[in-house]
Amino acid sequence: MSDRAKIRVREVMKTQVDMVEGMVTVKEALATMHHIETKTLIVNKRDDDDEYGIVLISDIAKHVLATDRSPERVNVYEVMTKPVISVDPDMDIRYCARLFDKFGLSRAPVVENRQVIGIISFTDMVLHGIKEQG
Repeated sequence: MSDRAKIRVREVMKTQVDMVEGMVTVKEALATMHHIETKTLIVNKRDDDDEYGIVLISDIAKHVLATDRSPERVNVYEVMTKPVISVDPDMDIRYCARLFDKFGLSRAPVVENRQVIGIISFTDMVLHGIKEQG
């Protein structure tokens, strides 16, 4: 058994998340972003039986900017990924990193009791994981 301390997703995740509705335009969604360094928008569920979605800045670049579509005429639901792969806040970051690698993820929402409580990225895991080992 390893003597390494377990680092949980909850310890390294960002708790500030930008949430939008799927029906808003890309332009409106970008205008409502509150957190300066965010690269992700979480698309809210329409009701309790729905699932969360996710839109990365790279999705907007690929599906709106690169294809010369108007951000005023493209709705978030057209470029989002849904359902999103989410992470449990008590997951060990080593397993979270493996999950990201296996599914080609760069970030994911952290969900507890079917509510988004944060967001985790490779950067969060690596920087915190290296500090803990050093």
